[in-house]
Parts: sequence; structure tokens; C-alpha cells
Amino acid sequence: MSELIQLQPHDEHNRKLEENVHPHDWVNPRTADRYNLVVVGAGTAGLVSAMGAAGLGARVALVERDLMGGDCLNVGCVPSKGLISAARVARTVRNADDFGVQLSGEVSVDFPQVMERMRRLRAEISPNDSAARFRNAGIDVFFGQGTFTGSNSLQVGERTLNFKRAVIATGARASAPAISGLDQVEYLSNESVFSLTELPPRLGVVGGGPIGCELAQTFAAFGSEVFLVLDDAGVLPRDDRDAARVVEQSMLRDGVKLLGGGRQLHVHRGDGGAIHLTASTSEHNYDQPVDRLLIAVGRAPNVEGLGLDTAGIAYDERRGVEVNDRLQTTNPNIYAAGDICSKFKFTHAADFMARIVIQNALFYGRSKASALTIPWATYTSPEVAQVGLTAESAAEQGISVQTFTQRFDEIDRAILSGETAGFARVHVNQGSDTIVGATIVAPHAGDLIGEFSLAMTHGIGLKQIATAIHPYPTQAEAIRKLGDQYNRTRLTPTVMAVMNKWLSWSR
Repeated sequence: MSELIQLQPHDEHNRKLEENVHPHDWVNPRTADRYNLVVVGAGTAGLVSAMGAAGLGARVALVERDLMGGDCLNVGCVPSKGLISAARVARTVRNADDFGVQLSGEVSVDFPQVMERMRRLRAEISPNDSAARFRNAGIDVFFGQGTFTGSNSLQVGERTLNFKRAVIATGARASAPAISGLDQVEYLSNESVFSLTELPPRLGVVGGGPIGCELAQTFAAFGSEVFLVLDDAGVLPRDDRDAARVVEQSMLRDGVKLLGGGRQLHVHRGDGGAIHLTASTSEHNYDQPVDRLLIAVGRAPNVEGLGLDTAGIAYDERRGVEVNDRLQTTNPNIYAAGDICSKFKFTHAADFMARIVIQNALFYGRSKASALTIPWATYTSPEVAQVGLTAESAAEQGISVQTFTQRFDEIDRAILSGETAGFARVHVNQGSDTIVGATIVAPHAGDLIGEFSLAMTHGIGLKQIATAIHPYPTQAEAIRKLGDQYNRTRLTPTVMAVMNKWLSWSR
């Protein structure tokens, strides 16, 4: 069974957080004779499932063995974005001279204060996910390990919860890959890095995915000397390769040092107490000491202790619970949502999967997870946001696309803001304006990608986007200009010839 999340230090902010999401004096309620829905896990998918079902009049039980709010509130989205925001301020202040703003003295970061701010804001957000809020909504909240004892029953401590339907929303946890020597050293994960109170002078980060890139760049902005260990896939391997290169160059400018040979990495504790990152191949040869090591690659589904076999639920220890397109497990009475069953391990994906569960489990709906258009964003500086296909994934699937790219160094607002690195890119089916994918790499790209997500969800074509007036000057003008680019491709030589004849005749 995986270990419970440990919130450190045990200051007033973390005590406030715990009092909301796992009160120390909580008494589990008496059980109902039968529940319309039992929800196992109180992360995003579980909370949305429980609150949505209760709001429609269902009798709901919510079971959580650790902290309500799951990874997102406690060790994921919320604390990481708190640190990223502080890092961006530090970066902006250091670049103030570029804007003619003179600051006296050297810019420094008070790391303990940065972390205290993060803990305070996390605690202020936590009432949204609190046990009291869900109890007040009429939901029976149980703390403890939930274990299925049959196809329609779950045990929590001494209580048995009988149900008509259930949803497994236990999420996933950090899981370290097989790195030589890793079991001999102490290392951080996303579940412990937010408990730091002192800035590591030298930080090693293993993993070029979103978590690794975000935190590597953030700690570099705070003043750590950061070494990011990558495998052959490089930085942000799931994203557009041009976008990944923009982020890579930005990280290098911020002082992040990139080390290759990740698959040949060996770690060991040196005589002086430092952790050594070593690789020795024909292409990579280094022995780099660091003070702390962050493993930012690998996730494992939380399937232990659930009694899945007893409930007739098929699962895999690496991929999680098996579901069909309607999120139904091999037990037709039990569904799953979120990281426990999805390749899209994002809070917003878990949210919308939970909405599908409510429809299908309680109202015999036929909604499909495959119908969801799921964007994602990586909060580096600049951010990278993606929805649908990249050029690389389209080619792998044999889909012919036409691609349009608008660079931000040609957008007035980006020029005036001094934020010209990056671009907006859209792919349409060859011969049409149907959008099949888009990438934006820019500050606040995560806010901009929603326009493409909306267009793809509702079948709005690129030529229609060109007709929507965007305020000037804004970064979003890049999206409208992509529509203009598409419209210019419709001016074929034949069309131009006809128009020229018409204009000549009408003079």
C-alpha cells in the first residue's frame, strides 16, 4: 500500500489545511441502508462525482483514506503554481532594466518566505475541498481505507457501505523509475518537494516532462544551480518539437544545465555527503554532485488495498483500472474516473470524466470519454499549451494536415510586452478548415488554448475564427491571424483571375 502524504512543516498553514481536508477529530457517520453512489477517492474526479450526484438528489458516500483534494490541492497543481508565480516575479524583476526600470541593490529570493506564501494560499483554497463542505451538501464523508467486499459493497473500518453504483477515483502517485543506485539515496518527489524550507544550492532533477521542466526552471529562478537529466526524448517529448525547443532555450537562458544519458544514469552518495549523478556512454560522460535530487518522472495508479479482485474489476498495476469508453469497469455496477484509469493525467480531464460517470452511472447515459477534447498546458516560461494532434502525431497516424504558424515576434502586444519568443500553430485536415490540433507557446498559453479547444469541441472551423473580432493589442490576435492565413490559401489563381476581371469591369 502506498504511503500517506506527509505535510511538512507542521505550521499554522498546514494545520489549517489538514483541519479542512482530513480533520483529526472526524467521526465517520452512520451508513445509509443503500447509496445511489459510493465514491472511492476524494481527488478531483471523486469530488466532482460526489458533489454532482448529490446536487441531483442522489444519496452519496465519499471515502478518502488520506487528504481530500488529492494531488491537485495538496502536492500538485496548487502548490506548484504558487511557486511558479513567485519564480516569474523574480525573473521579471531581474529583467527590469530591459524596460527602463532601475532597481537599486541585488535581487534576492527569500525561499522560506516563498514556501510560506505557498502553504498559506493552499490552506486558503482548501475549504473548497473540505470535509465540512461536502458533509453540508448532504454527502456522507468517510475517512479510512475503502475495500470492496463484493460487487455492490465496500468496507471502511467497521462500516459496510452498500451501493447501487460506485466510482473508483483513487488517482495515481509518484513512482520512481529503475535508476541504478536510487534506492541508496534520499530523493524528493512531487509529494515531498513542497515541504522544503531551505533552497538547495545544487538541485538535480530527473525527467524532462512537465513536472521536471516546470520545477527545474522555477528553482533556477530562485537561485539554485539546477541540473536537468534528460533521456533521448529530450524536453517535453509529448509536445510540438518546435515548442519544446523554445522552452529548452528559455531554460538554458535561466541557467538550467541539461544533462543527457538519462537511461544510463547512476546515482550514489559521495564522501562529502553530496549525491552524484553519473553517466558514462559514448555520448555522455559526467559526474555531477548535487545537494538534493528530485525525481520528476513516473506515476503509479493507486490500486492497492481496494479489493478489486473481490469486486470483479480488471486492472493493471502500471495502467490502472480497466474501463470501457463509458468509463465502466468489468463490474457493470462500478465506474472509474481520473488518473486511476486515464492516460490524460490532468485535473481538468478528471473533472470532465466525472461528469460522464454521473450521466452514465446514475441515468443510464451513453456519454463516451473518447468524445472529450482535452487540452493541456505546461507552466514553464513561456508556457506550452496543446490540444489535439501535433504535426508529429498526425504523421504517425497517417493523417494529412495543413499547418499554419503565427510567430509572436510579429504580434504587436508581444513586442510591446517584450515576450516575443514562441508561436501559435494550428493544424487542419488537408483540404478543409476543420481543426485537428493546435499548439501555443507563449506567456499565458494555457489561457489562450481554450479558444481552439472550444472550436474543436463544437466544430468551428478556422475560417470562422477569422471572422471573430479580437481586441487589439492582445496576444489572442495571433489566433485570428491564423484564420487570416487560412483564408488567403482560398485565393487560388482561378479565384484571383475572376476577381481581377470583376474589378476591371466594375471600374
